[in-house]
Parts: sequence; structure tokens; C-alpha cells
Amino acid sequence: MDRFLIDRIERLAGNVEKLRLSEYLQYVSDTRRLIWVNFISGVARGFGFAVGFSLLGALFIVLLQRMAVDSLPVIGEFLAEVIRIVEKNL
Repeated sequence: MDRFLIDRIERLAGNVEKLRLSEYLQYVSDTRRLIWVNFISGVARGFGFAVGFSLLGALFIVLLQRMAVDSLPVIGEFLAEVIRIVEKNL
């Protein structure tokens, strides 16, 4: 029975060590580092959002231009006007 408990405790200690709990507690307790890491991650997310939105917007405009060039009946004229307005504002 005692050997069983010792094995379980050793396994539990190994699992806690794998979790790196002490490093996490140091990270959470260092408020400056926590604020800095969150700030950097927020800037990275914002930059990624801006780049992604720009790429998707450019792709959308290219698709609209191709649809307008294909001379779709009524929709083609409307899309051509939208594209002219967008290009004028760029």
C-alpha cells in the first residue's frame, strides 16, 4: 500500500513539473511583463487584421472588376459604378 502511494505521489509530482506551474506563477505575478506581452500580442493581432482585411478587400475589388468587364447586364453597370467610386476615393 505504501509503495502504491509513493508511486502515485511521484507521478503527480512529475505531472506538476511538466505543467511548469512555477514558471506560470512567476509570469502571472510579473505585471510589467504581462502587460508588455499582452500589448505586443494586441499589436500583432491588429496588424494581422489590417493586412488580412486589405488583402481580402483588394481581392474583392479585383473580382468586381472582372465581373464588370464580362459585361453582366444590369449588374455590370452597377458594379462598374461602384468600382469607379472606390478607385476615385483611393
